[in-house]
Amino acid sequence: MADLKEIVAFLDAELRLSEIKDYPGAMNGLQLENDGTVERIFSAVDASLAVVEEAAAAGGGLLLVHHGMFWQGAQPITGAFHRKITAAIRSNLAIYSAHLPLDWHPVHGNNVLLAKAIGLREISPILVKDGWPMGVAGLWEGSRSELVEATSASVGREVTLCPGGGDQIVKVAVMTGGAGSEVSKIAGLGVDAFITGEGPHWSFIEAEEKELNVIYAGHYATETLGVKSLGSQTGEIFGIESRFMHRNGGL
Repeated sequence: MADLKEIVAFLDAELRLSEIKDYPGAMNGLQLENDGTVERIFSAVDASLAVVEEAAAAGGGLLLVHHGMFWQGAQPITGAFHRKITAAIRSNLAIYSAHLPLDWHPVHGNNVLLAKAIGLREISPILVKDGWPMGVAGLWEGSRSELVEATSASVGREVTLCPGGGDQIVKVAVMTGGAGSEVSKIAGLGVDAFITGEGPHWSFIEAEEKELNVIYAGHYATETLGVKSLGSQTGEIFGIESRFMHRNGGL
């Protein structure tokens, strides 16, 4: 058994929540409290109804997510949203969300963890915004097809390739989630390939025109690593069980 306030204080400090600007709907931090005690930690990419109901059925605790409950802003507590809130409260489930702070974290960040999983070397931050790096870049030794295979293995799914650049890859940029719209900025860094989750239709065309290889590896798939890592470490520190809840969000 652990104290919710102590866990939240640890997460807030570790993720430096007060220092990182984010989309208002992200509402980073504790989104729903419980009675103050935590027996177990669940981690998931999204605070979806299915995830909340599964955590509730398992006995409640603390649900740590990347995408929280308030992406659409203020909304009536009806329908699925009402069911979600009700299930959490009845099962004593607290919910904590971390969006950009978890993407950019130097240890638990989605960007750096994916780069390491793929096998990039000499990883360093790129595209600093508001004092924080939006992504990372690293070195790769091998062909474009080998990079595609390594990325696919790292995220556990088939990926989509835009073969806009050359076959020999040396420098690779990584920005998880829906960062495909950053193609122009990434191309300006002089990298050979860009790995992201998803992007708008036009990002494929722009990548071709800028002669940049882009690997679209899935929004959900590229953002599982951060919550897994943070949830596991938090469980170890506070001496409670933790587990990742896989619930594919789609793209």
